[in-house]
Amino acid sequence: MSRVDLHTHSHCSDGLLSPGALVALAAQREVELLALTDHDTVAGCELARTACAAHAIRFVSGVELSCEWREREIHVVGLGIDLNDASLLAHCEAQLERRRQRMRRMAERLSLAGLPGAELGAIALAAPVPTRTHLARALWTLELADSVADGFERWLKRGRPGYVRAQWPSLAQTVLRIVAAGGVAVLAHAHRYAISHGVLRELVGEFKAAGGAGIEVSLAGMSPADADRLAAIARRYELAGSIGSDFHEPDLPWRPLGRFAKLRDLITPIMARLQA
Repeated sequence: MSRVDLHTHSHCSDGLLSPGALVALAAQREVELLALTDHDTVAGCELARTACAAHAIRFVSGVELSCEWREREIHVVGLGIDLNDASLLAHCEAQLERRRQRMRRMAERLSLAGLPGAELGAIALAAPVPTRTHLARALWTLELADSVADGFERWLKRGRPGYVRAQWPSLAQTVLRIVAAGGVAVLAHAHRYAISHGVLRELVGEFKAAGGAGIEVSLAGMSPADADRLAAIARRYELAGSIGSDFHEPDLPWRPLGRFAKLRDLITPIMARLQA
């Protein structure tokens, strides 16, 4: 495989492109293996699968589930999941309700800060899977922030007026849900978590003990130092390596769709675990 992307988002969660448009862009980028991993939903996977078949792209069904570990939000990608697994679908539905409740509370806090919280909340809640990204985009659209990133920085990050801590299931529960649905659990963008290297190793150790099988070792925007660090962790815990972009929209040049499938030495490709 010359180009692989196993971490992407469509407008079914917080991406901007439809599943079909995302796949069309992937075809332009000469992607040969693609996974759709929307946040807490599999709603776009069948559409993406059909589009991939039309473009002769191998498709992997996926999802990115939010969870909690030591009061930190952690994301786990599930690859090769059964899209009809009743327990997984129920889990996603429960996640959706958690997200809606959080958006309502964040909108209330923004109102207390003097912003049009009701209007902002309504925009975010109109999304299939409402996220802070939708609130940040709403802040930018209503000219209450200079950019989406500024909306996060000024209003929605931890410690800011609109922030509300999420209530997610545990890491172990989330990994178990993916495995029970026939999938492979991959620890997502571990280099972004604001934790020390020692704590990261503890996280990875518990992730592996819960049934985790892989870790993202090549992600768009990842520095060579971070790639080396995660490759070493993958070897230490015998985790397979996954590759992706975390693509959300075409106008983010630091997250281009499609990644060259270059893994560090002695790293097992995650596809080997998917095909096992």
